[in-house]
This record gives sequence, C-alpha cells and structure tokens, in this order.
Amino acid sequence: MAFDDIDKKLLLFLQEDSKQTTKELSYKLGLSVTAVYERIRKLENTGVISKYVAILDRHKIDRNFIVLCHVKLTQHKKEYVLQFEKEIMNLHEVTECFHVSGDYDYILKIAVRDMEDYRNFMLTKLTTLKHISSTHSSFMISEVKNTTAIVL
Repeated sequence: MAFDDIDKKLLLFLQEDSKQTTKELSYKLGLSVTAVYERIRKLENTGVISKYVAILDRHKIDRNFIVLCHVKLTQHKKEYVLQFEKEIMNLHEVTECFHVSGDYDYILKIAVRDMEDYRNFMLTKLTTLKHISSTHSSFMISEVKNTTAIVL
C-alpha cells in the first residue's frame, strides 16, 4: 500500500500515542477533523492499523526479568511445528515467539519476575511441551532499545 506524507505522519503520531483525539491530530497535520477521521478509518479498514493496545511498564507489574530462549525441535515435521506453535500460544509468560532459521527453530521472548520464576516456568511449562530437543537461554542485562513504532 502506498502512503502519502500525511499518512506517514499520522501513523507516526498514532504509534507515539493512539489516545490522541482526531481534533489534536487534525491540528498537528493541518487537516480537518473529518479528514483525519476518514484517513484513520481507511487505515483501520485496510488492516494497516490492526489494533490499539496499552503498553504496560514491566517494572511496575513485576515482569522485568526478560529471557530470550532459543528452542530446537526434535524434528521439523509439520505436525510437530504446528503443535509447538499451538501450545506456545497458551504460555502467558511468552510475549513473543519467532520461527527462525539457523541452529535453533524458535526464539521466545519471555517476561517473568526473576530467575526463580523462570526456572519454574522452564520446569513446569516449557520443557513439558512435546518435541523439544534443546533450549538455550540468554538473560537481558539492560534494555538498549524497545519500540513498537515502525517508521515508513
């Protein structure tokens, strides 16, 4: 989909703060409230804007121990892959899951309280999933960049 400069600015403003009113956005963009409303509706209807969310501060909800866990499956059979992906969707500690190339099959981003919480997650949840051959965990030391914004 092609975006003009106004759409690009509008998307950037919405990614910074989606609670801005159409009136506030119209002032920033130099458009009427109706024009901004129609552009937003078009972006929503075409699926460019897929949803609006509240981003929580992990420190304030005690989920600031971040783990990147690499997972290798025993085999790459379609049913193993689909079963793993279905089961991973039910693990609320996993905030992101990527099917990747390379030495491992998946990279999971996991948010828990602390090392003890992660150990419990591994022992009672992750390692109970079928078809996992091995895992490798890395722990976040500090967060250098974390954004949800995509610049067009």
